[in-house]
Amino acid sequence: MAQPADLNYADAPSIPDLRTGRLLLFAMRRMAVAGLDDAHAAHAIFAHFGISYRRPLILVRAMMAEIARASKQTVKVAPCCCLRMTADEAVLLSTVEHAQSHPRRAHTLLSDLMGTPDCLGVLTTAQAVGQAFTDLGKPLALFLREM
Repeated sequence: MAQPADLNYADAPSIPDLRTGRLLLFAMRRMAVAGLDDAHAAHAIFAHFGISYRRPLILVRAMMAEIARASKQTVKVAPCCCLRMTADEAVLLSTVEHAQSHPRRAHTLLSDLMGTPDCLGVLTTAQAVGQAFTDLGKPLALFLREM
């Protein structure tokens, strides 16, 4: 395990500026720490999407469960109060954002992140999460660069 002196926080990506990206990051962090039925994550998704909250909530839960099931190595998640993302969180958010338009690249990123070539379940749930956000008028546009 890396000691705090070994970590280079200047290289850590900052959290997304857009509200939808922050919401997904918060929900992923809460569900990773407190479980899939975390009330804070559910309330945040409800407050963001209103009456249409159920589809994104169920899909984010499914994505987190699939990551836990399929991953062969630890996916590092920062505490909710942290103003920087881990590299693993940045990969997950970028994958959700681009899973529809660049599925092969997203699959490669997920395979590297989770240490397994068998991550099609995570890819399809990431595509579903991205599509649900887009369908509800709140697309995930985190980064200006292409994958």
